[in-house]
Amino acid sequence: MKNIWEKYLRGILFLYFEIYTAATLLNSAIYLAQGVYEDPSGNWHEIDRAVIVLVAVLAYVLIRYIKVNNFFLKTIIVYVPTMLLVFLYVFLRGLTVELASSAYRDIFINYTAGFLFVTIIVLIVNVIKKKKAANKTVKAS
Repeated sequence: MKNIWEKYLRGILFLYFEIYTAATLLNSAIYLAQGVYEDPSGNWHEIDRAVIVLVAVLAYVLIRYIKVNNFFLKTIIVYVPTMLLVFLYVFLRGLTVELASSAYRDIFINYTAGFLFVTIIVLIVNVIKKKKAANKTVKAS
């Protein structure tokens, strides 16, 4: 169990907390810059953010661990179902509260931007790993 914690869960859990914290701080800074001193959406907004960040971390895990050789095909395979999952969450929230008229557009833009950010990070990590592996191979021979 410790090996599973160290190899998989610890990094993913900390990634979740880091993204959630960064998103919360950014949101708070934007509100304060606009002169809004309290979150008008209240606690539900925090829960919504937590769910969306969870889906984003799930996307990161899928991109990282799904075995598909073509990276861009892999990102599309991960993006489509996770985007649908986010839309499903927005739909379900719409059953409990009235959504803004731009709710689906807003979540599409925000999730896609976050997905691209995560994808770029994973791509950079993969390139660095390949370069290190190539350097080890060259040095060994």
